[in-house]
Amino acid sequence: MAGGGFAVVSPVTGINNGKITLSVVITCIVAASCGLIFGYDIGISGGVTTMPPFLRKFFPSILRKESETKPNIYCVYDSQLLTLFTSSLYLAGLAASLVASRLTKILGRRNIMLLGGSTFLVGAALNGGAVNIAMLILGRILLGFGVGFTNQSAPIYLSEVAPPKWRGAFNTGFQFFIGIGVLAANCINYATSKHEHGWRISLGLAIVPAAIMTFGAIFISDSPSSLVERNKLEQAKKALIHIRGKDTDIEPELALLIKNSEIAKAINEEPFVIIFQRQYRPQLVIGMIAIPFFQQVTGINIIAFYAPVLFQSVGFGNDSALIAAIILGMVNIVSILVSSYAVDRYGRRILFLQGGIQMFITQVGVAIVLALTTGTDGTKHITKGYAILVLVLMCFYAAGFGWSWGPLSWLVPSEIYPLKIRPIGQSMGVGMNFATTFVLSQTFLSMLCHFKYGTFLFYGGWIFAMTIFVALFLPETKGIPLDLVHTVWEKHWYWRRFVQSKPEDTINHEY
Repeated sequence: MAGGGFAVVSPVTGINNGKITLSVVITCIVAASCGLIFGYDIGISGGVTTMPPFLRKFFPSILRKESETKPNIYCVYDSQLLTLFTSSLYLAGLAASLVASRLTKILGRRNIMLLGGSTFLVGAALNGGAVNIAMLILGRILLGFGVGFTNQSAPIYLSEVAPPKWRGAFNTGFQFFIGIGVLAANCINYATSKHEHGWRISLGLAIVPAAIMTFGAIFISDSPSSLVERNKLEQAKKALIHIRGKDTDIEPELALLIKNSEIAKAINEEPFVIIFQRQYRPQLVIGMIAIPFFQQVTGINIIAFYAPVLFQSVGFGNDSALIAAIILGMVNIVSILVSSYAVDRYGRRILFLQGGIQMFITQVGVAIVLALTTGTDGTKHITKGYAILVLVLMCFYAAGFGWSWGPLSWLVPSEIYPLKIRPIGQSMGVGMNFATTFVLSQTFLSMLCHFKYGTFLFYGGWIFAMTIFVALFLPETKGIPLDLVHTVWEKHWYWRRFVQSKPEDTINHEY
């Protein structure tokens, strides 16, 4: 959480004047800490897969490739079984995220976070004690269920609880904790890489972030929106008083939540059916398809999974590769803090556009450097100087992602859905995210082997396309209360043809 989110207490007229209370800060920090388990897993996987004892026990064929006299640097780690170890989590996360929408409606956002943390904890214990591939993959599947539940519930929770004026800063906390998890995992991998059973320590320590977020979630209340949706009006009132402050008149906000909940319940249709209606086409295309898909085809999670493998492939030793991954993680965290400061001051679009341009330039730069130094067949040795240049370019890439597609890919989908379709919309968006990640993580090492430096041009092409998409089709949502976000579609040059303002959709308030 950061920057602009804490220090500023600037009034906004209307419901919830934007005042930031200690209670809302603590509540959002706890909810955002759900990102810890996702980040830790992203960071730990790539490091563990470069540890010789781990490879010797589960993937000995990779060690045999490494021992070849003149290996192709792009193909050493090309193993479908190894990528299954990484990508099985995302297949399980896909399944969990789709189930989570119904469970969230019944159990509430907070309880889904608790369920996710508990499931992740069991998976971490299985991975740390794994004695064969089957046990390893089973643990990964349980980890996947954990992140599937938390990734569905935490971003929505943050958007519902945060004051509208600072919703962006609070919601970026989720990505900030993902970054903290990645960095912590990279540091732990570096510390344990020399030990025979270091991989067990690295995988088993995933219970720590799971325990932290699960324990914290016990002490926060559910979001007022979720409580109203489940007819727990007294609890919703208490939750509002707690997060908005005792000296704040919460009655107008509570009345708005009740009104929206009644409208949502009056529409006697399945949310899964409603979301495909023409009037919700912007949310369907942007929140459920484009942004989750585009976030992954930036290539960031693949590079985060395999950063140690990637840096080892381009000339770093094992220790140096792990240190390079740590540097990448630190750059990512600093850039997320920049996003937290800027997102509610300058808006979502400018960060998306600037970050996209920066990532495109650096991906093309990495491809050019690798093409010139390793040759088209990937058998030439890359010098230390050029390997460092690759690292510098990747740091600029990570920074661009950290203040744009990283946090904003969780923020924007969580704030554009009306209450009726919010759980199913978020679930399907997270599902798209996991499905894309599964395909990319399952194919990245093989793609690196066959496309070589062209892999980075592949991701660069997607980044170019998504930047154009944002410029044309994404309206600005900065500072707009959740229940009035529908008005941005009515004014947009393209989406207004799908959206028609209905009396039951329009609620008059003074903001």
